[in-house]
Amino acid sequence: MKRIDVIIISLCIFAGGGFIYIAFRLIGLDHLSAGIWSQVLFILGLLGWTSTYLFRVANKNMTYNQQLKNYEDAVLQKYIEEMTPEELKELEREI
Repeated sequence: MKRIDVIIISLCIFAGGGFIYIAFRLIGLDHLSAGIWSQVLFILGLLGWTSTYLFRVANKNMTYNQQLKNYEDAVLQKYIEEMTPEELKELEREI
């Protein structure tokens, strides 16, 4: 992720909080209650995002792990392609 992407995402989150605050004001909440409830929604969203990250970490479904698996598969495939038919038969026998 590039720095500009992080800046854009941060600005969108900031603007989203402002829109939620304005929406609460429009439905009739006073400024204090609207601020509190917009912060509650922000924290719940942050906790939800964090939980998805922790879930991916626990299941090892991260980008690095996927890249490592793809690399190991590619190395194994290249190794098998370079083997002679006799070596392949020997490998099949061992398995």
